[in-house]
Amino acid sequence: MDIVKIDNLSPEYQKLLEQISRRYVEGQAQAMRSVNESLIDTNWNIGKYIVEYEQEGNPRAKYGSKLLENLSRDLTLRHGRGFSRSNLNYMRQFYLRFPIYEKLSHKLSWSHYSELVKIDDEIERSFYYLQNLLENWSVPELRRQKDSGLFMRLALSKDKNEILKLAQQGQIIECPEDIVKDIYVLEFLKIPEPHNYSETELETRLIDNLQQFLLELGKGFTFVGRQYRIVVNNIPYRIDLVFYHRILRCFVLIDLKINEVKHNDIGQMNMYMGYFAKEENYEGDNPPIGIILSKDKDELLVEYATYGMSSQLFVSKYQLYLPNKEELRNLISSQLNTEEI
Repeated sequence: MDIVKIDNLSPEYQKLLEQISRRYVEGQAQAMRSVNESLIDTNWNIGKYIVEYEQEGNPRAKYGSKLLENLSRDLTLRHGRGFSRSNLNYMRQFYLRFPIYEKLSHKLSWSHYSELVKIDDEIERSFYYLQNLLENWSVPELRRQKDSGLFMRLALSKDKNEILKLAQQGQIIECPEDIVKDIYVLEFLKIPEPHNYSETELETRLIDNLQQFLLELGKGFTFVGRQYRIVVNNIPYRIDLVFYHRILRCFVLIDLKINEVKHNDIGQMNMYMGYFAKEENYEGDNPPIGIILSKDKDELLVEYATYGMSSQLFVSKYQLYLPNKEELRNLISSQLNTEEI
């Protein structure tokens, strides 16, 4: 049987081929959305039936430890897979965590909700729910953001009102401070500690894991280049990493330091920012943002060294391991409990 090359097909036939292919893909996506909506509806109602049966409508009442075990056994005999004790527990938690069905978003899959129901704290859970909608995370991305304590890290530098705003709206990006974290978690680089690594190795590993680094940086970052060369007074300089932020419409310059940041590092970043503002910005671009990402940071030195400088120059820390979420959670809880609204 002869195979006709697509280049040799008539324009009319190619158009037909594209129409059918596009409609097929759209139909598949629509079918998946329909299945997901049905699954969310079914699992929410199953959770509701369990809660109403065992608790008689009272979400604080204790329930029999054998109920889920018995249901798992009997439902599996009737319908096959999908009714493990853990799945039934997720359905039960789904109803308890999201009791108002009309407020559920069908943009998230059942797998997303299975991750969200594991979060006990209502404020924290609300943040991840909203942020997932804003940034369209996959399930592995949602899991990684939870494990890295994204909410707590964002909340550390905020007061009570700002923490509650995070939970009610997610991370809304309106100014440079909204895209900068106090601590960046780079556990995906898999650099063991203690380990003697160079700034070049750190930079190379970040580029090799660019997709995960972009996830850690947050929404709106696009990669421009590494070791970005600029020349000032015939002297060449290289900026470790350059990004462009689509929402804030500005360049973001990142310099990496494997030790404690020094005052001359801050002065150098300030020069980079000045160069980009004068030489690299196009019409409509906003002033650049500079981030020095260092292993250690002397807060007092940074305060003095940045005195009178651009408020868009930041010094942040990075760590090569996942944070202790309980310690972070206790700090945030303390802020919420002690500050006045």
